[in-house]
Amino acid sequence: MAKLNKKKVGVIAGGVAALAVIGVVATTLIVNGQSAPVTAAEPEGAAPASDLIQFDLTSANVDGRPQIDPVPEAIAALEASGWQPAEAGKLTVVGSAYIPPLSFLAEDDNVTRLGSEADFAQLIADGLGLELKGEVAAWADWPLGIQSGKYDLITSNVTVTEERKDLFDFATYRQDVLGFYVKADSDITSIAEAKDVAGLSIIVGAGTNQEKILLGWDEENKAAGLEPVDFQYYEDDAAGTLALQSGRVDANFGPNATAAFKAATDGETKLVGTVNGGYPANAAIAAGTAKGNGLIEAVEIVLNHAIENGQYDAILDRWGLQDERIDVSEVNPAGLPREE
Repeated sequence: MAKLNKKKVGVIAGGVAALAVIGVVATTLIVNGQSAPVTAAEPEGAAPASDLIQFDLTSANVDGRPQIDPVPEAIAALEASGWQPAEAGKLTVVGSAYIPPLSFLAEDDNVTRLGSEADFAQLIADGLGLELKGEVAAWADWPLGIQSGKYDLITSNVTVTEERKDLFDFATYRQDVLGFYVKADSDITSIAEAKDVAGLSIIVGAGTNQEKILLGWDEENKAAGLEPVDFQYYEDDAAGTLALQSGRVDANFGPNATAAFKAATDGETKLVGTVNGGYPANAAIAAGTAKGNGLIEAVEIVLNHAIENGQYDAILDRWGLQDERIDVSEVNPAGLPREE
């Protein structure tokens, strides 16, 4: 991870952000734009502070990105393809900024994009022997930007789908993972199949794929004579987090990355099971570029080189995402099926 040097470190707890200065006891709680000093305390059942991961959420985090030398095979593939970058000598990579640990803006300048997705952008640019030019855009704007050639590549938690493959080429770098998280001192140790959720009170997002999975498991359980799931819906993430930490609900089922970040920083929850985000199909997260422009094969070479040589795992370790690891990057694997 980045060298901290007593810089500000973000700790996401209960849906609000606390800024802590390493080596200083006092913290500042930011709520609705207002700051107030608070006293740090370890919640009952939470992991000891010494076991928590401290993420540098300032622009200095860039200095800790895993580095890679240009990969000759990738550069040769790029030259043979005839691909031309949007700007000579640079790889223009776009991404949205939303929430740690995936993609967000540095808290000290509100400009620098940080997170695992920004790290992968840097890694790919380095491996291609190009200077990274990072761009931030709204989620709705990246498809046209890629197709028009304004951007060369996107790394922004994009799931491969059969529909997207009509317009874009992809090289995978993470699994799309959903996680079951429970209170740190919960007696629940594993949720791996339908029977494990019988009778539990579980937070899930309405209209999401995780809700679809849970509904299917619940029907399976009821048909088998098991207790139904108590579905809990919270529009406010902070309220849902509080309900879980206080024991009012048994588990939360949602995207693993953000939940893993919370667990790593506050120690109040733990992972007890994962499900692929495309269940029963397989969903993969990938870097995307315009269809047929010749770039994606070189990107795949860089990613596989990084997987083989440790830089890939260094990024996942840096952001607590080892549960989303893949063994090999693939170009245009089977994506989520088209919606009927």
